[in-house]
Amino acid sequence: MSLKVKGVVHQITPTETGKSKAGKEWVKKSLVIDTSAQYNPYISLGAFGDDKCDLVEKCKVGDEVEISFNLSSREYQGKWYTQADLWKIEKVNSSIEQVAKKVDAAINPVSLEGEDDGLPF
Repeated sequence: MSLKVKGVVHQITPTETGKSKAGKEWVKKSLVIDTSAQYNPYISLGAFGDDKCDLVEKCKVGDEVEISFNLSSREYQGKWYTQADLWKIEKVNSSIEQVAKKVDAAINPVSLEGEDDGLPF
């Protein structure tokens, strides 16, 4: 099941590495976001593999992000385990940043001096 969630990066865990029973090397990192929900606002999302861990490395605590992830459950020895694996992270411009950009554009309009617009004046 593919889902999306928005939140602010609360914590980025250190990189974990290891070897599977089959002898394949793996790398994992987790990203914890604060969704600001009233109950259970923190969500930990796992990043498996170099490419997904690179996505997490581009984030920093305090970034507002929208994360696409897969939610799955599996049974092991009579117990069920659920995990959320991220596959896409998009940084979200906060409303303050958007307002600042609009104000900056209004104060510092692009200069067209020296360009020929075809008008005689």
